[in-house]
Parts: sequence; C-alpha cells; structure tokens
Amino acid sequence: MAEPDWLLWAREIQATAQTGLAFTKDPYDRDRYEALRALAARMLAARTDGSAEGYAALFAAERGYTTPKIDVRGAVFDAAGRILMVREVMDHNRWTLPGGWADVSQTTAQSAVREVFEETGYTARAVKLVAVWDYATQRHPWPSLHSIAKHFFLCEITGGAAQTSLETSEIRFFAEDDIPADLSLGRVLPRQIARMFAHWRDRTLPTEFD
Repeated sequence: MAEPDWLLWAREIQATAQTGLAFTKDPYDRDRYEALRALAARMLAARTDGSAEGYAALFAAERGYTTPKIDVRGAVFDAAGRILMVREVMDHNRWTLPGGWADVSQTTAQSAVREVFEETGYTARAVKLVAVWDYATQRHPWPSLHSIAKHFFLCEITGGAAQTSLETSEIRFFAEDDIPADLSLGRVLPRQIARMFAHWRDRTLPTEFD
C-alpha cells in the first residue's frame, strides 16, 4: 500500500519549514516557516489519533537541514544457513531482523553490528552492504512520519551467546522455508528477508537499491 498523499504533503511541508528555520535570517520568514510547521502538524492531527500540539512539539525538536532517518538491519546467519531473528517487544512481540536507528559518530555498519549485539547478545562483523531501500518505496504497510533510508548488512557471528534485552523477548535462527508469519512489517518485509538469503548464498551479487 502506497503512502497516502496527505502524509507525503505534510512531511514535505514540515521539511520545508524545518530547513527554512535552520537558514533564514529574516524574522518575517521565520514566522512564515513556523506557520508552515503548524500547518503540517494540523494536517497530521486531522488524519491520525495524534494532536496538533503533540506533532508541533515533535517537529520543534528537529533542527537543521531535513534529511531521512537511517534505519539499520543486520542479516546474521549461522553455519547452517539460518537467519537470526528477534521478537520485537515494542511491536507486540512480532519477529524482525535485529536493528534500529543508526547512532551518531558511528558508521551505518557499526550501528548494525551494535544493534545485533544489543538485541541478541551475539557479537558480529558486517561483511557486505546488501541493500539501501527507501521505506516508502518498499511499501511497508504502516506509514511513517519520517522519510527513512533502510540499510541492510550481511553479518557474520564472531562470538557471544543468545541474550534477550529490553527490546527483545525471544531470539531464534530460522531456515528460509520456516520464516515466521507474524513479522514486524514496519521493520522488515518477507521479500527483504528473501533477498538476505540470496546474498548469503551469493556474495558477489551487487548491492541493491531503489
């Protein structure tokens, strides 16, 4: 399902306002950009369960030139060719690849490895950038307030042991024909997992992007 037009418009209005506020020196332009930001908040509130005040506060916390959020995912395989997955507490314990937002002062590969360790207890190293996919273009079923660039890394285990965390309630390896049906679809899609297996089997495949 494609993202609705109203979400795209509100996101673009907010991005224009945020970037304008970051660079303008004119107090009248500042007032106009703040009005645009408030308009974006009202648009979202009209179509969601959130409030205009809540969205306005969220937008006000953003600073500088508007860029996509960076999400990282680690595709970790064991010797038997099974992929490591976790149950995500914040999404009703649905299954996903370990991952989350990239951290500042870390490369995206380092962020993926960190997320793998924090969510599973395994240490790993990133060996290949499999894909950089746009959240909206990939048609995840739950629209996001932010524009998101998702980075998927093929990883190898270097140590550690399975350990749940505050974010994860279960950790398991799955064969390609045994991927659970209850996926956290806002984080990973079945076809994306299928591509991880393809790149694990053939590491000469080029990095994918949309």
